[in-house]
Formats: sequence, C-alpha cells, structure tokens
Amino acid sequence: MKLKPITQSFSVRYEYNLYFTQGLFQRGNSVFLDILKGYKADEKIKLLFVIDKVVSAAHPDLLNQIEAYCEANPNHLNYTQTLLIAGGEQSKNKAELVDTILKGINENAICRHSFVVVIGGGAVIDMVGYAATIAHRGVKLIRIPTTVLAQNDAAVGVKNSVNAFGKKNFLGTFATPFAIINDSDFLKTLTQRDWISGIAEAIKVALIKDKLFFEYIAKNAIPLKMREMDAMHHVIYTCAQMHMHHIAQGGDPFESGSSRPLDFGHWAAHKLEHMTNYELRHGEAVAMGIALDVTYAHLVGLITEKELQVILEVLSTIGFNLQLPIGTGEEISQLLGGIEEFREHLGGKLTITLLSEIGKKHDVHEIDVALMRKAIEDLRDQPILK
Repeated sequence: MKLKPITQSFSVRYEYNLYFTQGLFQRGNSVFLDILKGYKADEKIKLLFVIDKVVSAAHPDLLNQIEAYCEANPNHLNYTQTLLIAGGEQSKNKAELVDTILKGINENAICRHSFVVVIGGGAVIDMVGYAATIAHRGVKLIRIPTTVLAQNDAAVGVKNSVNAFGKKNFLGTFATPFAIINDSDFLKTLTQRDWISGIAEAIKVALIKDKLFFEYIAKNAIPLKMREMDAMHHVIYTCAQMHMHHIAQGGDPFESGSSRPLDFGHWAAHKLEHMTNYELRHGEAVAMGIALDVTYAHLVGLITEKELQVILEVLSTIGFNLQLPIGTGEEISQLLGGIEEFREHLGGKLTITLLSEIGKKHDVHEIDVALMRKAIEDLRDQPILK
C-alpha cells in the first residue's frame, strides 16, 4: 500500500520586550510588577529567582529588596526562593549548575505559567535560560542582565546555551524570553574589564551594519572608557535595538542557515576563550577576534589600511588589549583549528562575516589559512598596539 505523505505547516508569532529602568526592586518602581500583571492581571504568579553571586555581593541589599518587593505585592507576586550561583563563563562549563536550576524548578513547583527570573551576566543568563527551556519543555523566563555585554547583546537575543566537549555553546536552545529588563544601577559596580567588555559587541554590530554608529563610538571612545553613563546608555540602547531588529527582520531568527553576521569576530573569539580556559572575558575575546578578522580583510583587499588602523585604534583607545594570547606555532595552529569548529557549529557550510568597508559586511565561504596565519603575525606586530 502506497500512502501519500501528510503535510502540515503553521507559523508562530513571537514577541518580547526590552525594558529600561533604574532601581528595579525599589518600592516605587512598578516596572517588574507591571510586566507580571501584563501576563495575568488577576492571578498570583510564582517566581523563582536565580542570582549571580558576584552581583549579590556587589549589591548586598538586593535579596532583601526582592523579598520586600514581593511581600509588598502579595496579590500578584509569589516569591518562592533565590538560588545564588557562581557566574562567569565557568558557569556554562558545569553541568551540575544546570541540575541545580532544574532542581529548584522542580522543588518549587515552577510550572509553565510560573517564572524563572535570572539576574546576572550573559553567561549566567545563557545557562539559566537553557535550564528553563528544557524544564517542562519551557518555563517562562525574565532576564535581568547586569553587565554591558549582557544588556546590549547576550541577553537580548533568543539563544540559551552551555559549553560541552570543550566547545562553546555546544548544547543550547532557541527560545524567546518573556521579557528583558535593563537596570542601569547594576552597571555602576562593574569592574573596568566588564565595563568595556560589552563595547566590543557594539563595535561588532556597528562595523557590519551602521557606519554612523561606529563613528559615534569612535568619537566617544575616551568618554566610554572613562565610564560616562550617558555615552554608555546610548551605546547599549542602539546596540540592543540593532541586535533585536536583526533577529526579527534578518530572515533567520533561529539560525537555520549558515550566515550569521552577528557572529562577526566570533570564530576566533570562541576558540581564544577556550584556549585561555575562559580567563578572557567574552568581550575581550571578541575584540581580539574583530582585530584579527579586519587584519585578514585588509590582507585580502577588502578594506584599506586606513580603515584597518581606525578600527584598531578605536578598540585600543577604549582599553582593549589586542595582543593575542598565543605565541608558539602550535598555539597558532590550535587557534586556526577554530575555523573548522566554526564550520561544524554552523552545520557544515562555512560562512564567515568580514567587512568590505566600515558599516558593510561581506560574507566569505573560504578562508586562506596561510593568509590568516599572516594576519595573526601582523596583528602581533602592529605598532599601534605597542
């Protein structure tokens, strides 16, 4: 008996909001409450909080503020527990932390109409988001990012992940958060490394999409380095807006294809993070990856020497160390192995985003490994970096 295949198609609408505020859990701030009321106005909603230990230590009143906030709104908010976990990229390397989150979801009876609220940097948000999306096939998630990189990039997308088998983001899911809330108060306690780290992602998106935005960053490189909040607010808002627009309008929100312009500079960044045992911040590695790829783009004739020097100078002025933490031929070969790993991550077809000019991306499907090796050596010898 020969039966015809049964075909069905359907579409699903996704929508989520990024909110901006200050003092999120202060009594007079209604942003968090209004978001939960927007889900179910007449029901008490169960909440499980997960907080990065570093954030909790930097903001010692945070836990009390959260509990007091929930107690002040007993008809709407049902606080269950706060889990404190170690943050940083290492949090994505430890399977037991995923189990900790899943245990908390189970023991507090967090269902698909309850919320996990994660407060921390991009790595913690990635890991907790992954746990939340595999529990009950997905419980609702509110992200409260606390670093520049998380507020303008890592937390505003639709990806969740952990590292495995020595590869970054090997396990992961695509799932939209219910909401993201950027509280600028969290930025005030960042170390200088974490303050500038997220600017690398803004430079990334400016270089591939918006020359005027790059020029703004270049003009404000020193104010950004000196922690001027107005300049940083503009960078975070613009970068997040461009990132979310790309997800919605780029035609491939769940990355089923091979072109990933938002991964500009990332093939090397991911490998450098792993090679340094994640001692490099993600943004620091991205800055190095951008520097390497624009050096290569110059070698293959895509951008001019002037454009290359402008990009390197902006990165350097903001405070990034662009000297790759590799020296031996073996280490260079290991880094170059990241190209093949990136191909595998994409699904077999290599697509690496380069630049044809500042503000305009140029995808390539092959890398001249000998020239990339020369780019590594040239970047190491750049006088602007001395």
